[in-house]
Amino acid sequence: MLNSISNLMKRVRTGSRTEPEKKYVQATNQITGSRRWWALGAVLITMFFSALDQTIISTAMPVIIGELQGFSLYAWTFTAYMLTSAVTVPIYGKLSDVYGRKPFYILGLILFMIGSMVSGMVSSMPQLILARALQGLGAGALLSMPRATIGDIFNPRERGRWMGVIASVFGLASIAGPTMGGWITDNWGWRWVFYINLPVAGAALLTVLYALPSVKTEGNVKLDWQGSLALVAGLVPLLLGFTWAGNQYAWNSSQILGLFAAAIFFLGLFIWIERRAAEPIIAPDLFKNRIFTSTAIVAVFVSMGMFGAIIFLPLFVQGVLGKTAQQSGQILTPLMLSFITGSVIGGQLISRTGKYKVQAIVGTFSLMVGTFLLTRMGPDTTVLTVVFNNILIGLGIGIVLPLLNVAVQNAFPYRMMGMVSATQQFVRSLGGIIVAPILGTVLVNIFLAQLAQLMPPQLQTAIHTLPPAQQELLLDPQGLINAETQAAIQSSFTSMSENGTVLYHQFITAVHQALTAGTVRLFAVSTVFALLAFLTTFFLKDMELQQDEFFKEQQNESASFLE
Repeated sequence: MLNSISNLMKRVRTGSRTEPEKKYVQATNQITGSRRWWALGAVLITMFFSALDQTIISTAMPVIIGELQGFSLYAWTFTAYMLTSAVTVPIYGKLSDVYGRKPFYILGLILFMIGSMVSGMVSSMPQLILARALQGLGAGALLSMPRATIGDIFNPRERGRWMGVIASVFGLASIAGPTMGGWITDNWGWRWVFYINLPVAGAALLTVLYALPSVKTEGNVKLDWQGSLALVAGLVPLLLGFTWAGNQYAWNSSQILGLFAAAIFFLGLFIWIERRAAEPIIAPDLFKNRIFTSTAIVAVFVSMGMFGAIIFLPLFVQGVLGKTAQQSGQILTPLMLSFITGSVIGGQLISRTGKYKVQAIVGTFSLMVGTFLLTRMGPDTTVLTVVFNNILIGLGIGIVLPLLNVAVQNAFPYRMMGMVSATQQFVRSLGGIIVAPILGTVLVNIFLAQLAQLMPPQLQTAIHTLPPAQQELLLDPQGLINAETQAAIQSSFTSMSENGTVLYHQFITAVHQALTAGTVRLFAVSTVFALLAFLTTFFLKDMELQQDEFFKEQQNESASFLE
């Protein structure tokens, strides 16, 4: 199996095809007839569930950090989830190429349900971060399997349309998620945002068990555990370094330099292991293919550009504009509606034209303009302005993301479908993993620096008279987004002196302005990454997507693999 894959890799590195290769490269698995629609239904339900979880939590997070007292760890609730899911995505992808997708759907859903239950029971931010990491172990399967399964069912020309449908399902879940998450948080409490995953995941699990056929190929696979461990050992100190630098330790401190040195060592070790592994978790030869490399770079920058909007925009809406969690979800709904629109239109255009480069340029341009407009927002920004910015960002993301997966699947043989899809997903997730602590650090540092400058001397003197625990509470933006904390802060000020109410309003005004400065700065960082994504799309190679005539013979040959 390894030799045949190696030979195929040599033939597809440059994106060129010989005639015999064309038929083989475009082979697709045999999920045919009515079974393909049952399989598609299982994929869409699973995708809806995984998307619902990500978006339902986003509007609840500001309230969660308010109760668990962990604003400095805000980004790590997402980073832990993305780290474990990203590392497992290539493993799931490689195993599913041999043993089929179904067992890993099941495993992923079970792990995700356990992680959701534990997340709802935590009592501190470190516990929540660990529980989110457990969720990520299951999410790795839910992120990689649907895209690979679409490759099992449809040929490259058809995939454009169906990848758009998958993205639309993601968008529908994303529309329901923020509003549902806000309503649940406001009425039932944030813990139910995690508990609600259990019945939804249970329904998805039953659908997969019933509807998805067991498809497997001949051969065995040897997991690259050494490479996996080296990758984790390199990413963790890298993320800790970006999180703590300039916040808990100086950039040139021995702690930060030591973390970055460890990250460089282990990531270098990871590359060394992968070049010598019999079956690497991430095949280095993939990056010799121009289409894979260019789409991977675009995916990384798109992920880094959109991360600030998706993760931190709810904090801006609730903290700066003073909206509730439910209202925050409603304001974010247009972003998801435009995401659906972009996905559907983009998918149809890909299927009809067989081209994708122009769409990538248009989509990244829309993302770039949308993120730039976020930097122009402030406490006086209207809801309509936020909605307009969201629409531009949603259109851009919806147009770009589905076509990247279609392009890379079109450039490789079918037997590598799971591996190439999972590797691209990993690389894309890596962008979010790296940028999350960077944006979190930018937000915290700018907020604290601006708050110190904006508070009048009389206010600073009054704060220094409070006990240390109350002073720490006042320097955490969670006071903006938690009603109980705001009440406690107001009570602390009114108990100071007769002028306490005036001091409280001065403090809240300063916090609003400081949080605005922090979010605007991180939106500016996101704009830089969106600009890089836009520039990179000009280097994409536009390979025409193939159609049905290349599939008929291979479909007949693969029927024996169905159970």
